[in-house]
Amino acid sequence: MQEDIERRTIAIIVKAPRLTARVLAVVLGAVAHEIQKGIEQRKTPQGRQSVAKLMNHHGTKNSMPLDGETRLFDQIAKGFKVDYAFHPKGPGQFLLFFKAGQVDAITACFAEYTKRVAALEKGQPSIKKQLERFGEMAQSRPQERERTREAVRDEHTR
Repeated sequence: MQEDIERRTIAIIVKAPRLTARVLAVVLGAVAHEIQKGIEQRKTPQGRQSVAKLMNHHGTKNSMPLDGETRLFDQIAKGFKVDYAFHPKGPGQFLLFFKAGQVDAITACFAEYTKRVAALEKGQPSIKKQLERFGEMAQSRPQERERTREAVRDEHTR
């Protein structure tokens, strides 16, 4: 019980020429506002989330089509710290929902995503394809026989 009370205790330091009830009420109101703001921030999910959770956020939402893998977009979006959700439309086709207030971050994120996708399609095959190609090359290569030389001793008879 004592540990629970100590964990929930906060300290407030006030510098004031005179500590009146009005000053104390203003300070406690500001502290309560900061605590409430922290609670609200912990409640709202960040990053990738379901469409339903994203729609519960305050403000307007926008969407744009996304073709291709979502995994690469996830990696890039973590760096931009945007809130987004995918809604599948078909195989390999998604609808990307995001907050309207984060339009600049989403466009920068999407620009980075398209740049990386273009680089992947341009000339760099995936690691899996490279491994398959090297495996085929190793199988088609003729096997080398190890040559051993035996030491032959001539035994001289006396």
